[in-house]
Amino acid sequence: MLTYGHASGRDLPELFDSIRARLAQGYQAIRVQTGVPGLKRVYGVRHAGAASGAASEGARPVVEDWDTGAYLRSLPKVFDAVRQEFGPDLPLLHDAHHRLTPMQAARLGKDLEPYDLFWLEDCTPAENQEGLRLVRSHTTTPPAIGEVFNTVHDYRTLIGEQLIDYVRSAVTHFGGVSPLKKLFDYAAQYPIKSAIHGPEDISPVGMAAAIHLDLAIHNFGIQEYAGYTELTEAVFPHAYTFTDGRRAARHLRAQRLRRPGQQRARPRRR
Repeated sequence: MLTYGHASGRDLPELFDSIRARLAQGYQAIRVQTGVPGLKRVYGVRHAGAASGAASEGARPVVEDWDTGAYLRSLPKVFDAVRQEFGPDLPLLHDAHHRLTPMQAARLGKDLEPYDLFWLEDCTPAENQEGLRLVRSHTTTPPAIGEVFNTVHDYRTLIGEQLIDYVRSAVTHFGGVSPLKKLFDYAAQYPIKSAIHGPEDISPVGMAAAIHLDLAIHNFGIQEYAGYTELTEAVFPHAYTFTDGRRAARHLRAQRLRRPGQQRARPRRR
């Protein structure tokens, strides 16, 4: 399953270094988050030197700044620079993190069209589903929404009116594999693809569930995979792999654990 990784930087040189690091790790699709001129801290941009896969950057929550006008003016310039540096073929994603009104989101989607984004995530608050009608009518940039949704009823307008292109719910937040598979089967009728939520705070157990669901549906789109710290990997050993930007599940034969010298138990006859 194709995955995307997270790249960020407070300025273009730092962002380019982060993108190159993700490409070196094998990622073939990358989410781009960037600093905004005049703002000290914005969503998705780590401190320089922060470890990849770290769930937090310190003991206290990060206080972020925000200026919608500065963001809307600067982001298209960032993607123009990224395209000039890395070419037209690299799939690029961006998360607006619910911070825009529908009209602002429509403007941003339109401004980003020349840079051919894979998607624009959470461009406006997801609970205002009617607002996506305005966004959809003004831009061809694909919207991705759903990480804050917990039931199929949250999606009825978005899927029924084809207002989004990717469903972003997490297995761990949606009630498990079966309910989320039903949602993807519903979305496939339109057709809308999957993009299961998979940041650092979804443990490798949740990621394993997501991978098995990815393999079971025919409208798979992409899988978020932000990476884990070495400690997380040690606490949650797992059998799935990450190679060339793709996650794969190894099929292992289940074996009963036995003490040394213990004979395998024979099945009881009825």
